[in-house]
Amino acid sequence: MTIFVFDSGPLIDLFRHYYRPRFPTLWRRFDDLVAGGRVTSTREVRNELRGRASLGARRGKADRLAEWCDEHPSLFPEPSVEELAVVREVLEVPHHRSLISRQKSLHGGPVADPFVIARAKSIPGGCVVTTERKQPNAAKIPNVCDAVEVEWVNLEGFMEREQWMF
Repeated sequence: MTIFVFDSGPLIDLFRHYYRPRFPTLWRRFDDLVAGGRVTSTREVRNELRGRASLGARRGKADRLAEWCDEHPSLFPEPSVEELAVVREVLEVPHHRSLISRQKSLHGGPVADPFVIARAKSIPGGCVVTTERKQPNAAKIPNVCDAVEVEWVNLEGFMEREQWMF
C-alpha cells in the first residue's frame, strides 16, 4: 500500500484550484486518505505553509489551507530519528544541499524538501507528491528522490495512482 508524503506545492494547488464546494467527491476521497493514514507530510511543510499564511494575513487574506493544517496536526509529525538520519544522508551529498535555497540558508526559515524525501524513504510504501519536475543536473525533489531510491509523483500522478476519475 502506498503512503503519499505531500510537499507544500501539491497542497497549495489542491486548495487553490479544487474548491471544496465545487469538488466534493475529490475532497471526500482526499479526506478519507488522510483519515486512513495514506496521506501524510512533515512538520517542515506545515511550517512553510504557516509562513505563507502569515504573509497572506499581512495582506488581509484568510488562508483556508493554513486553517486546514491546524485542523489536521497529526498529518505533520516531527521527524523521527530515522528520518533525521536520512536527511543527513541526503544533505551529505554536496549537490543535494541546493535543496536549501541560498536565501533560506542566510535568513533561516523552514526547508521541507529533504524532510519530505526522508519521510517517504522511512515509511514502507512511501511516495513523495511534489509539484517539482525532474531537471537534468538539478537538485530538485524528483532528482534527489531518484538518487536515494524514493518513489515520487506529481498531483496528477497521485490521482492516477488512486484511480480517481471525475
